[in-house]
Amino acid sequence: MWDPGQYLHFADERSRPFYDLTGRVRATAPGYVADLGCGPGQLTASLAVRWPQAEVTGIDSSAEMIRAAQQADYGEPARSGRLSFATGDVNDWQPDRPVDVITSNAVLQWVPDHLELLPRWAEFLAPAGWLAFQLPGNFDQPTHALLRELAGSARWRDQLAGVQLNRQAGDPEQYLDVLASLGLTVDAWETTYFHVLQGPDPVTDWYKGTGLRPVLAVLGAEDASEFVAEYSQQVRKSYPAAPYGTVLPFRRVFVVAQRP
Repeated sequence: MWDPGQYLHFADERSRPFYDLTGRVRATAPGYVADLGCGPGQLTASLAVRWPQAEVTGIDSSAEMIRAAQQADYGEPARSGRLSFATGDVNDWQPDRPVDVITSNAVLQWVPDHLELLPRWAEFLAPAGWLAFQLPGNFDQPTHALLRELAGSARWRDQLAGVQLNRQAGDPEQYLDVLASLGLTVDAWETTYFHVLQGPDPVTDWYKGTGLRPVLAVLGAEDASEFVAEYSQQVRKSYPAAPYGTVLPFRRVFVVAQRP
């Protein structure tokens, strides 16, 4: 279960990669835009503002996220019907007509074998259509290494057997190869952000909204509290607080591709 409020705790930091990604999409007047894995919808709504003639739809597998998106006040695009949200799995999603722009922000790390999904998305593009996605590439960082170690420890391994943690990004050249081989023009790159987070335990708060979610979803309240406390203790050692805040390095992989 996703918690929109927890996810939006660091909304500014989570939004920046989306704008860095979509800033490279040079579509001028798209008619149909799809945001796959739209979350609570505030970034999807920004696409409807950017392209005021477009019909924009947001798709997410989380009923909680879609409910939050549908209940939010996103102004004219929502009132006019240009902006809509629906529950759906990005693996199964299929548009009813060619799409001018497909975006996907921090979603594919949750999709097994997501390289195999990209050709399908590319097929949905209209001529000269755009596909743009980004996903985390920090699987080797302490946030994730500590999570894997703790979940596999004697205390937790039985309760967490079979829990799927997120899978992270491949390297940019892998995505370039897949999409360029299909005839698309591809721009692929990576960036490491250095987020300065505030609060007494901000790195754990960040991951409670994302990476810790599969673990917390299967533990009872008491066990979840114990797990988070143990994880937090280790994370604070790896990400010590400075007088100005706690620095969280965060690598992300970006791909923008255009169909001929």
